[in-house]
Amino acid sequence: FETAALSAGLTKAALFGVLGGDLRNVYALSRPPGHHCLPDWQNGFCLLANIAIAVEAALAEGLAARVAVLDWDVHHGNGTEAIFYDRADVLTISLHQERNYPLDTGDFADRGNGTGEGANLNVPLPPGTGHRGYMRAIERLALPAIRAFRPDAIVVACGFDAGAFDPLGRMLATQETFREMTRAVMTLADDICGGRVVMAHEGGYSEMHVPFLGHAVLEEMSGGRAAAADPFAETLAKRQPGAGFDAYVDRLIAGMAEAL
Repeated sequence: FETAALSAGLTKAALFGVLGGDLRNVYALSRPPGHHCLPDWQNGFCLLANIAIAVEAALAEGLAARVAVLDWDVHHGNGTEAIFYDRADVLTISLHQERNYPLDTGDFADRGNGTGEGANLNVPLPPGTGHRGYMRAIERLALPAIRAFRPDAIVVACGFDAGAFDPLGRMLATQETFREMTRAVMTLADDICGGRVVMAHEGGYSEMHVPFLGHAVLEEMSGGRAAAADPFAETLAKRQPGAGFDAYVDRLIAGMAEAL
């Protein structure tokens, strides 16, 4: 519990830092993760709901009126969703592999309840979705929803298990996927909320690949460049989905966009 409390406290400190003006953006290397933790039960390696605790504390302190949470972990962010499902002051968005853990949540039709209806967006993507599919989902669904919500800060549940080598996912995201998703979120944040972005570490279980994915995110956030090219980049470029599969994913995303 003590370690989990430190992890939640780190995420809270990160969000308070950007909302208080001490930091423009920050990466919270929070372990254990938190996005599966339910209001009344620990779940999926998550003992405390790190992001939800941080957001709730910021709202209670009056540091923010509205916060957007974007979760790109390969698994549905069921805990964060459950905690804020009937709330209108927190937008929760989850891009995840369809029917991966936790198996029975994460449907597009789940849009929130009561005053929170419309403030929850699930984007279930088919196994095998690669760079183009992820970027299409970000650009067509996630970013417009966040822009319309006009949050005071954007918190990203930054899981790396959508990476192509992850043993707990079946997706084909690359180092450039995470770099470009980060860039897109930061560009939007610059436009709508003073650049206030918090990345809170979630899943990612490929010890050989996660460091390269995380490095790309940190490079984008810091504006710095250090030589840490993904040694698997060439191979992964050749293994990206073909045009037919990408067109299928694009149709799924277009259908979701039209239904909103």
